[in-house]
Amino acid sequence: MSVAASSRARFGDVVKAYVALTKPRIIELLLVTTAPAMFLAAGGIPPWQLVLWTLVGGMFAAASANTFNCVIDADIDEVMRRTRRRPVPRHQVSARNATVFGVVIGVLATLVLGFGANWLSAILALAANAFYVFVYTMWLKRRTWQNIVWGGIAGCFPPLIGWTAVTGSVAWPPLILFGIVFLWTPPHTWALAFRYRDDYAAAGVPMLPVVRPAPQVAAQIFWYSLATVVVSLLLWPVTPTGWLYPAAAGLFGAVLLWEAAQLWRRARSGLEVAQLKAMRLFHWSNTYLALGFLAVALDPLLT
Repeated sequence: MSVAASSRARFGDVVKAYVALTKPRIIELLLVTTAPAMFLAAGGIPPWQLVLWTLVGGMFAAASANTFNCVIDADIDEVMRRTRRRPVPRHQVSARNATVFGVVIGVLATLVLGFGANWLSAILALAANAFYVFVYTMWLKRRTWQNIVWGGIAGCFPPLIGWTAVTGSVAWPPLILFGIVFLWTPPHTWALAFRYRDDYAAAGVPMLPVVRPAPQVAAQIFWYSLATVVVSLLLWPVTPTGWLYPAAAGLFGAVLLWEAAQLWRRARSGLEVAQLKAMRLFHWSNTYLALGFLAVALDPLLT
């Protein structure tokens, strides 16, 4: 390999490492809840420039928070099989450089949202980042099984940011969307934690499947899923939606509850954790959230 080719390969590896710090798959999920809130707020299609700047700013904000999380949790990531190949544990990026990177893209996020949308949206994104880093990552995660219950609040801000980018104010519809994500986060995360229970235990992270028997965890998953569906249906009377959103929320919610009920049934029957098929619920919960928010975006276009 030539010197030039070798340099390009090394540069490509560095870029990939910094991208990995931002956890792109988590960012995708956050943006899925931002754009539909903008469509709902606009009662149709919002200005494309506003959507662009809001999504870019939101992407930078989430990337910044995720980068700080990678720095702070490097010791945990090094122990867990699922995360040990992240850039900081592998020493592809130093903790110092990752911190500088997180600060830079955090500042960019604030400026992009402030000038591209409005300063209320920028402040909300900054608040979400601060909550994720200081409350969840640095305080709750290693101390209580309710870490993801309250720490998940940070991931609920995107609908608020999307709505305020269009309207410049907070109202009940985005607060209901906030509530949907808040209640959806624990069952989604606990289903994944079933699979990586031993990893979390080895890392000293008290996720609910680590500190409680499987039937108790599955019961919590079911009740949180039920609360998610109930709150999702509240958007219908609060916002003048058409037929699409309530139909989608009811249908997709029924499937979510079915999967949660089946997981609870398997857990009560005494099956081993590996036989609970918790990842079925995890994968469907992703689909549920994406399709539900897609219905939020499409409904104003059909009414």
